[in-house]
Amino acid sequence: MQASLRIAVIGGDGIGPDVIGHAVRVSDAAVARIGARLEWTSYPWGTDYYLDHGLMAPPDFLDLLAHYDAILLGAVGHPQVQDHLTLNGLLLPIRRRFDQCICVRPAYLYEGVESPLRNKAAGSIDMLVFRENTEGEYANVGGRVYQHSDHDIAIQTSVFTRRGCERIIRAAFECAVNRPRGRVASITKSNAQGYGMVLWDEVFADIAKEYPGIKTESLLVDRAVMEFVRRPESFDVVVASNLFGDILTDLSAIVVGSMGLAASGNLAPTRQNPSLFEPVHGSAPDIAGQGIANPLAAILSAAMMLDHLGLGVAATSIHQAVAELLRSGGPRTPDLGGTETTERVGNAVLDLIR
Repeated sequence: MQASLRIAVIGGDGIGPDVIGHAVRVSDAAVARIGARLEWTSYPWGTDYYLDHGLMAPPDFLDLLAHYDAILLGAVGHPQVQDHLTLNGLLLPIRRRFDQCICVRPAYLYEGVESPLRNKAAGSIDMLVFRENTEGEYANVGGRVYQHSDHDIAIQTSVFTRRGCERIIRAAFECAVNRPRGRVASITKSNAQGYGMVLWDEVFADIAKEYPGIKTESLLVDRAVMEFVRRPESFDVVVASNLFGDILTDLSAIVVGSMGLAASGNLAPTRQNPSLFEPVHGSAPDIAGQGIANPLAAILSAAMMLDHLGLGVAATSIHQAVAELLRSGGPRTPDLGGTETTERVGNAVLDLIR
């Protein structure tokens, strides 16, 4: 048997612990088939921890995470805690400390899942969104003065560096080289944001010259939102800034059926630091505790993690199990039009793996 890989698990908030538990069980079953082993360590960090301690995690949490091969996260967010506290208290520091500069979010229309867009065939929508993950609009540069007065001023500054743009754009092109359609679409708003996003456009044009076999297009984000609905089949690899990538991937998830299928990986490309994998759906407080959350996004995120760790055969078995479950009309949660529970769906994937 191979040496075990060490995975830090943060169930987090809301539906996070429920869905991530199924991702762990499915991963264990998938790697056991190839003689590998995963060693899981769970941490009780999130908003419950914040309400008890005033912090989302202990002061040394980044040092603790640094020793793992990967991190699997369920969700962060709670109605009683402001979102900027949850994100800046846990998720964003992880991305920055471990230089997880590449966020990859797939959107694939599975057979057996109905798109809200009419007449979309299974597999016709198949895109990968590459989102810049450590700078841009989420750099958290700025400040507040004269708070709690009529003169309250807030300044929020986006940060775009040539290095940051080059890393995410080149990663998108490298991915497109190995995909059949070989297309990259860049999304900006450079007509209105004439510094940072003009730099992005310039870098995109320069890197595109190095990949003459890749077809490219550049879209303003308002146009991209429209085209994601009007012609989603035309998109292959999409590369966007931190904010635009975040917004567009919520749309792409709905276009292929549900946020409950939206997986993601926050990748540290040098592999000197752990990467983090998480479902995109967040903590979903409206259904937390009801046992009806869709675990498939968490399970697919775990498959992305296994692939990143070199366990591609195990990752493929998970993808095949999820595809078979959906194709065959197996149990599904309400977000996909079903009536089943988180437990039933997770167990069905587990049965298919075994």
